[in-house]
Order: sequence, then C-alpha cells, then structure tokens
Amino acid sequence: MGRARRRTAREPGNDDAFGIDEVLRTSKRLELGESRAIPLPDGYELLSTGWSNRTPWDTEREEDEEDMARRIEGILAQATVAPERMIFNFHCPPHGTSLDEAPQLTEDLSVVAAGRVMAHVGSTAVRDAIDRVQPILGLHGHIHEARGTARLGRTLSINPGSSYETGDLQGAVVELDGKGKVKRYQLTTG
Repeated sequence: MGRARRRTAREPGNDDAFGIDEVLRTSKRLELGESRAIPLPDGYELLSTGWSNRTPWDTEREEDEEDMARRIEGILAQATVAPERMIFNFHCPPHGTSLDEAPQLTEDLSVVAAGRVMAHVGSTAVRDAIDRVQPILGLHGHIHEARGTARLGRTLSINPGSSYETGDLQGAVVELDGKGKVKRYQLTTG
C-alpha cells in the first residue's frame, strides 16, 4: 500500500494577487494556509498569515497594525497546542529585530544615503504576539535583505531572505527535537 502524500501549507505573501488563493485551494499538493492553524506531525501546529503591515508600495495584502493584531488573534484562537508546539509562519517579521531592517526610504521612495541608513519596518503586531505567546519558532520573510535569525525569549525567529535578482532560492532547514526546542537549523541558498 502506498504512502499518502502530505500537502504542503502555503500562504500568499503581501504582494501576491488574491486570485492565487483559489489556485492554492484547488491544488492537490499545496494547502492554503492563510489565517489558519494547521496540524503538523509530532503534535506541532503551523499558524500562518501572509499579510503585512503597511509598506510604501501599497501591495495587495497590507493592513494597519491594529487589524494585523486582530488577524493574529483570530489565528491564535484556532491553536490547540501549547506554545512550545506552535510555529508562527507570519510573512512579516517582528519589529525591532535584525530580521526587519531595510534601507530607509525618502517620500519619493529613494534610498537614504545610498542604502547605508537602515530602518526597522517589521510588524509590531507580530512582535507583540511572539513576545506574549513565545512559540518555539517564527518563520518570516517580507524583508528580502534581512536574512538571518533573532532570538526573542524562547522563540527562534528566522528570515531566510530572498535574492530574486540572482535567481537563487534562499530557505531554512529546521529540525525540532520533539520536546519543544529547535534542535538545529541551517540557512540555505541554491
């Protein structure tokens, strides 16, 4: 008897058109993860949203921090596991960390001082949720140039970054120990 194929959760990011949701809903290999808590093996849950706080680009899935906080609370209300079994898959990184640093922009969207002046542009709602809940892991993106990790209390947050201009796929491989800790992780490029 063959093994059943697992579907991989995927949520659109802030600049993905809303039409992609239906494509994901009908996929046999992917599962729309937006605003859901999805059970994972070994008793973990993946809590996901691809929305972001406001950006200068006014993309498809942006909202004010208060609305983002309500969205996150709605996702947390679905969780059925303890924080050490939660994985936050929130596209927007937590504010005030190395994962949300981007070149500061002027009103006309020019880079200040040739990109040498950085600003924290992540979500305060995401940061508040991580600080309060302390999930085992936070997986983020959104700020392409902010590849790295940050520790917020017990939570390891990771932004693998992105490198669209070079065609390289950047990611992270994470191994959980099954006891509420990250055993090891590695940032990847390929």
